[in-house]
Amino acid sequence: MIVIRAVLNLSIVLAMVGLLASCGSADGSEESAAADAGGATAALVPGLDITEDELKYGIGPIRRVELGPLDDALAARGEELFRMKCMACHRMDERYVGPALRGVTERRTPEFVMNMMLNPGEMVRRHPVGRAMLAAHYTEMPNQNLTEEEARALLEYLRTQTVEGQ
Repeated sequence: MIVIRAVLNLSIVLAMVGLLASCGSADGSEESAAADAGGATAALVPGLDITEDELKYGIGPIRRVELGPLDDALAARGEELFRMKCMACHRMDERYVGPALRGVTERRTPEFVMNMMLNPGEMVRRHPVGRAMLAAHYTEMPNQNLTEEEARALLEYLRTQTVEGQ
């Protein structure tokens, strides 16, 4: 029953985000601007205190990630980091303290995944998906003080954990 309620709550939040993201006036009078990390301005999503890029890519230092073929050495480093820093709360195929992570790179952008690792507090306070995850799991992801390089290694490991590759 709790799982069904959590799924329904998440579905409602995601539907509201979709509606909010598609709303706006034709003349742009409801749009406001915010500076992004590169100094350019971007329109805020109506009803949210985040930009369209932040909605898609997450709130944090990562703006673009270039992915190529899987890097086995980087993925191995990521697996090592996962065992040290993430396994206390995450499993691949089951909800534990946090959500199951198998296939996360198929559900989220690489930038979103890395920003969630690097800036979890801000993500659960301001991003609608982060808030929905907090509501579903009742626990804020702790900041592991990862470097961008460590987050990238973890992302590479998570790329190896696809639903198809179970």
